Amino acid sequence: MKLHEYQAKQVFADAGIPTPPSTLADNVDDAVAAAEEIGYPVAIKAQVQVGGRGKAGGIKLVDDADEAREAADAILGMDLKGIHVDRVLVEGAVDFVNELYVGVTMDRGEGKPVAMVSTRGGVNIEEVAEEDPDAIVREHIDPSFGMHPYQARRAVYEAGVERDVANDVASVLQTLYTLWDDRDGADAEINPLMVTSDREVVAADAVMNIDEDALFRQPELAEMEEDAAGGDDLEAKADEYGFDYVRLDGNVGIIGNGAGLVMTTLDLVDHYGGKPANFLDIGGGAKAERVTNALDMVFSDENVDSVVFNIFGGITRGDEVARGINEALEGFDEIPKPVVVRLAGTNWEEGMEILNEDLVTVEKTLEDAVQRAVANAEEVDQ
Repeated sequence: MKLHEYQAKQVFADAGIPTPPSTLADNVDDAVAAAEEIGYPVAIKAQVQVGGRGKAGGIKLVDDADEAREAADAILGMDLKGIHVDRVLVEGAVDFVNELYVGVTMDRGEGKPVAMVSTRGGVNIEEVAEEDPDAIVREHIDPSFGMHPYQARRAVYEAGVERDVANDVASVLQTLYTLWDDRDGADAEINPLMVTSDREVVAADAVMNIDEDALFRQPELAEMEEDAAGGDDLEAKADEYGFDYVRLDGNVGIIGNGAGLVMTTLDLVDHYGGKPANFLDIGGGAKAERVTNALDMVFSDENVDSVVFNIFGGITRGDEVARGINEALEGFDEIPKPVVVRLAGTNWEEGMEILNEDLVTVEKTLEDAVQRAVANAEEVDQ
C-alpha cells in the first residue's frame, strides 16, 4: 500500500521527524485560505502517487494570494501522468541551502534491510544510483538488533553530510528505520531532506509504502488504505480485479503471468529502447475473464500506445488465454491499441491457432514480441 505524501508526512511527524506546516485542500478557496494561514511563500503540491510532479507542473511555489489561487486552479483537476488531481497539499516553503536523501528498504540480495544516505537529494535517486552509485552510502542492518546509533552516524558521515547537521540527519535516519520496521514498511524515504539556512533539517517530501500482507497488524494505516488509492482509477481497478499492478511512466503496456516473467518483459522493453507503462501480473491459472479484465486495465491507461502480452503456460493454458484475448478485442469496433502476443508452454500451439490475427500480432519469441511492441509505440509517437 502506497501512502500519499500528506499521509506519510503525518506518520513521520508523529514519530518526531520535522516536517513543514501543511494543510490538505480539495478546492481552490480552501487552498488559498490554507496558504494565508500558513504564511507565504508556500508550495502547492498535487497529491498523486507519481514521480516527477514538479517537472509535470504538479508543484508550484507561490508568494501571494493571487499566485496561490492561480496555482491551485491549475493543479486541481489537471491530468498528471494519467491520474486526475483532486487534492493538493498546501505547505510552508523551506528556505534551504542543501538537499539530502535518506531512505530505508530491503536489500533482497543481502537478505537484510539497508539504510541509504546521499548528499544528492532533490533528484531522482534511481538516476543517481545509475550515474554515480558511489554517491549513495549504504548501511546494512541486522533486523534482530535494529539500527544502532553508530550505524546511522557512520552512514551520514561517510556520505559527506556537513558536521554541524550530521547528528540531526543521523537521528532522522534512525527514526525512519524504526518507522519502517515498526510499521511493516516496504520502502520509506525522504527526498529531499532539506537543510535550512538556520541549519535545521526538514522533510520536504515523504514516501512510505506498506506491506499489504501486514496491514492486519497496522489498523491505523489500514484505515488510510482506501484514501491512499484515491485519484488513481487504475490502482482501484487493479484492487477490484485482484491483480498485482504497478503504474510506470512509459507507453508500452505489459501483461504477463508471473512476477518474474513480467519483470523480464519490462527489462526487455527497456533493453530495446522502449519505456514500460506498467507491471501487470495476471497470475497463474488465468481464465478468459481474467485476461479480458487485464486488457481492459491496460487499454484504460491513456499513456499506453501499444501492448505486449507474454504468457508462459504452466497452470495457465494457452488456449484459455487466447480465448480471453479474442473475447476482449472482439468487443471493440476498432482496437484502441496495437496488441502483440507471445504464447509458450501448455497448449500454446492451440492458443496460436485460436488467436484472431486480424486483431493481434503474434510472435513466436519474447524478443520479437517486445521489439514489435516497442516499434508500435514509436509509430504512435511519430
